[in-house]
Amino acid sequence: MASEGARATVAQKSPFGTPVEAGKTYWWCACGLSKKQPFCDGSHKGSGFQPLKYTATEAKTVWFCGCKATGAAPMCDGSHNKL
Repeated sequence: MASEGARATVAQKSPFGTPVEAGKTYWWCACGLSKKQPFCDGSHKGSGFQPLKYTATEAKTVWFCGCKATGAAPMCDGSHNKL
C-alpha cells in the first residue's frame, strides 16, 4: 500500500457504512486524503499509497475502514478503537 514507515491520514475514527452492489468494483482510499471517502479520488498521487480494489460479491452494506489503520483492508477491524 505505501512505503515502509509511511502513515496514512486518519479520515475518521469510525468505519464508513456503505451500501455496495453485487459485481461492482470499488477503489478504497488507503491514504486518507480523498475528499470522496471511503473511496479514492486520486489524492494519493505522490504519497506512496495506492487505492485498494474491492469487488462486491453481493448487494449489502459493508464497513470500510475510515482510520486507515485496519489489518483487514479495506474493511474495518476495530483498529480505530486503539487510536
